[in-house]
Amino acid sequence: MKTVGQHGEVWAFSENRDLMIELLGKGNELAQKLQTKLAAVLLGHEVEKEAKEFTGYGACKVYVVDDPMLENWSSESCVSALTYLVRQYKPEIFLFGSTRKGKEFASRLAMRLETGCVPDCTHLSIDDNGRLLMGRVVYGGNAVATQFCRVDPQIATVPPRVFEKPTYKKGEGEVIRVEAKLEEPRTEVVEVKEIEAPKVKIEEAKVVVAGGRGLEKKEDFKILDELAETLRGQVAYTRPLCEDRKWFTDWVGLSGHTIKPVLYIGCGISGVIQHVAGIRDSKIIVAINKDPEAPIFEITDYMVIGDLYEIVPALAVALKKLLKTG
Repeated sequence: MKTVGQHGEVWAFSENRDLMIELLGKGNELAQKLQTKLAAVLLGHEVEKEAKEFTGYGACKVYVVDDPMLENWSSESCVSALTYLVRQYKPEIFLFGSTRKGKEFASRLAMRLETGCVPDCTHLSIDDNGRLLMGRVVYGGNAVATQFCRVDPQIATVPPRVFEKPTYKKGEGEVIRVEAKLEEPRTEVVEVKEIEAPKVKIEEAKVVVAGGRGLEKKEDFKILDELAETLRGQVAYTRPLCEDRKWFTDWVGLSGHTIKPVLYIGCGISGVIQHVAGIRDSKIIVAINKDPEAPIFEITDYMVIGDLYEIVPALAVALKKLLKTG
């Protein structure tokens, strides 16, 4: 069994910059516990200039693989680069961002290395034996399962906004340029088109106004849009509106986006456990529902019992007046 001082490095990787910084913050905490070093992994083409930024967020080292084959995030090329790095430098813990690419890379890497991979971890800690304990929400948000791997590297993926971003401090970390033999991609990127998306991602919004089955028509969301605009926030949706009614595409909840806004206002949302799992870390939770027995009231800071079609427009008008006078 390894003892303190004999542990391998803690690594972090994500193609999402903000999520990468969050991973470095938690990774630094784990590395200090193990008395080892924290390293960032950077893949891409002409990305070396970005390496120094990660040293300001706690990385003692930044492993850089810079190659044109990595520009479009080809799975084969990226996973082969990650496999080469792990076999060459032998980290003990490898944290990935739980993005579409991150989860794919992590699982493929774990298969090649014949080790474990625990997805969507919301709790990470080191036990008395120096093992990484990885907690993830299970049973529809009713419990947290704690797991660990018996083989290094211990691989975990972490969703956005689970851990706080560290404060930037000018660092003097080492940038290590690595020439890795990459696999040729099996697919070719013919064209890339930007998708229509809000200017601010829902995970980054400080105020979220969410609507559920209590809204009778898609057009009725204009009253939520008005409230969100007044509060400089964003509108979100529940899974039934997206999956069942097909009104929208992305939802907040266990199987969708996890959010941590300063203020969350749920309108016409019953509060099933899958939705609650996606909003439970909000600083202030307000719920508007005409059903006094709605489950969402069990987790709210403020409950408003009544018709959302009357309350939401009145709330928007009152807030506009308050913000003008303030």
